[in-house]
Amino acid sequence: MSVVALISGRGSNLEALLQAGIPVSAVISNVAGAGGLAIAAQRGVPTAVVKHDDFPAREAFEAVLAAQIDRFAPKVLAYAGFMRVVTAGFAERYRGRALNIHPSLLPSFTGLHTHERALAAGVKLHGCTVHLVTPELDSGPIVIQAAVPVRADDTAIALAARVLKQEHVIYPRAVRWVLEGRLVIEKGLVHVKGGDAQLVFSDSA
Repeated sequence: MSVVALISGRGSNLEALLQAGIPVSAVISNVAGAGGLAIAAQRGVPTAVVKHDDFPAREAFEAVLAAQIDRFAPKVLAYAGFMRVVTAGFAERYRGRALNIHPSLLPSFTGLHTHERALAAGVKLHGCTVHLVTPELDSGPIVIQAAVPVRADDTAIALAARVLKQEHVIYPRAVRWVLEGRLVIEKGLVHVKGGDAQLVFSDSA
């Protein structure tokens, strides 16, 4: 049972997976020099770079990316800060075993700039969501969420930092559930065998 992680940047969620003992067998980045590659290398995890801008079309990029992923036959494909919107064909190829971590309480604030948009909307709770990847952007079945209160003096940076801490809590948990075969999907809703909590609430700094 292995995990392939896809990254584009610093790799903080990748590091959380590794620290939690998740069996990451490879890390693939679409950005050369992404910080997460160094984190993987320090732990002896194989890495690869497939630069999206080396390809004339998204499908050509994804074909090479999929070939790299499939070398490791992962049970879970973990989008760990992978900043690419994938095609429907790529999403379908890994349906049911691809997870994404998104910095909002979906279905609110799909896409980018979630913390700024949460503050602008005046919401009182914000957070993060692990969901199964489907062809629709940030719309797959929700596996687990973590919520934090929005404070009156919050900035986007401060709010993002609190949310990120919770990302590091829930992402390893969700990946482990998939590895253990504990997810049950009924009518588009995810349940976890054993009744583990699918909501984390944190009021800490």
